[in-house]
Amino acid sequence: MALSSPGSGVAAASDSVQAPRPTRGLLPLLLLGNTAMYALYIGVPGFVLALQVAGIDPANKVGNMTVVSGVSAVFATVFNPVAGALSDRSGRRNPWILGGGVGALAVMALLGSVNTVLLVTIVWCLGQAAMNFYQAALTSVVPDRVPVASRGRASAAVGLGIPIGSTVGALLGAAFSDSYRTGYLVFGALVAVAAVVFTSCAKEERRPGKPAAPFKEQVRTFAGALAHHDFRWAFIGRALLILGYFGVLGFQMYILQDHTKLPAGMTAPAAAAILTMVNSAASVVSTVLGGWLSDKYDRRKLFVAVSALLAAVAMVFPALSASWTAMLLFGVINGLGFGCYMAVDTALVTMVLPRSEDAARDMGILNVANAGPQIAAPFVAGLVVQLSGGYTALFLVAAVLSLLGALAVHPIRGVR
Repeated sequence: MALSSPGSGVAAASDSVQAPRPTRGLLPLLLLGNTAMYALYIGVPGFVLALQVAGIDPANKVGNMTVVSGVSAVFATVFNPVAGALSDRSGRRNPWILGGGVGALAVMALLGSVNTVLLVTIVWCLGQAAMNFYQAALTSVVPDRVPVASRGRASAAVGLGIPIGSTVGALLGAAFSDSYRTGYLVFGALVAVAAVVFTSCAKEERRPGKPAAPFKEQVRTFAGALAHHDFRWAFIGRALLILGYFGVLGFQMYILQDHTKLPAGMTAPAAAAILTMVNSAASVVSTVLGGWLSDKYDRRKLFVAVSALLAAVAMVFPALSASWTAMLLFGVINGLGFGCYMAVDTALVTMVLPRSEDAARDMGILNVANAGPQIAAPFVAGLVVQLSGGYTALFLVAAVLSLLGALAVHPIRGVR
């Protein structure tokens, strides 16, 4: 999985081409497609994959999960631009969405049948490949098919897929925690059905193919964008917050198993489902409220800094207490902080882009601040847990990273 901003996928540069009139009902289809995708992204690694890895070797589950998550994150991040470039060159999105969805079902069926950490890692990487074909093409639908005047509503439909999909993924993951093979099939079927429905209902016209930019040119572009003072600090702040957030999220199941004192009769999967729903609900509220208030008062830096600070405060509760109440407080406050941050920080970034004519390209560069920390997070978090012998240090490290993310907003000069 590579968390990305709505409408800023690999092929976002197609903004320069006049988008055709969108298919009737495209927004509900985008919501469906993204909900299914995030349900798998939350439900598989957060629940069934974590439980499968723990079942193979309970004594070394943290180290093994670090390897599986880290290797697959590297693979996904490298493969995403490849998948996007292939759909760009073909001038089509629907075949890649359909192929990725059906491929995900096949790989999920295979993943449930393997029983070694090495095979789990290899097959999950194949799953990431299939999902990146699906994700790269689906993300490109908004700039391809939605007129600029309707992009706000389209981005909202895409963005709502994250909390809704997270909730669906958590509920399904908890429901099939005792039968991960069935769980894998359910998640694969969910994506496959969404792919079939989307491609059947959202017809597309073939667009001219677009060759990928040479690697050296991409490197020069990346370096040139980061040379811009305000954009560089926005990039750093985003990277720090994402690193702390995903460092904790990747080990949530094990935190609930080994750190948190759950109420009598509550299992770790059930607790994870509750925590995800609480976090998602808080995130939806703060996303809407934070975006509205930042517009009303014309203040971006303040809301970004406060939301990152909230994320830091959230980490302190489970660091100081292993109680279930502390984890619930963490879920609520972290959801409020992260939701507001992602909404307002995205608006802030659009105001500090180096060149307005290269907006789509530079928003794509910002996604490196989303994807890169997701690669590093499993390795960093796993190392912290193994060296400290517990999860308290992980929460404290994540709090410091979030605090640094809040401070990184201060040097930005071009936005209030």
